[in-house]
Amino acid sequence: MRYLALIYTDETVVWSEEEQQEVMAAYYAFGEEGGKAGVLGDEGVALQPTSTATTVRARDGETLTTDGPFAESKEQLGGYYLLTCDNLDQAIEWAAKIPAAKHGSIEVRPIMEFPEQ
Repeated sequence: MRYLALIYTDETVVWSEEEQQEVMAAYYAFGEEGGKAGVLGDEGVALQPTSTATTVRARDGETLTTDGPFAESKEQLGGYYLLTCDNLDQAIEWAAKIPAAKHGSIEVRPIMEFPEQ
């Protein structure tokens, strides 16, 4: 079964160069471990800051855009991984290994699978 692990962190936190290197090393290690275990493919991305976001709405035949994210919150969506796991418990175990789980939060959601037409 596939699960989306959404990574939420506070993007206003400033990391030292050393901390950034440690975090990136942890992400690379996570990617390597998840790849070897067959849980991760190439389906992981980091997002640009919310200041680069555009929210789009279609109303009454018009496209409306707003700068920034849809909602204001302390933690922002910073990236995601697509996990292939046997069940939710396994997906939670892998989500807990994502480095941001130590200072942010990881939302795990099952992917809705549609039958082929």
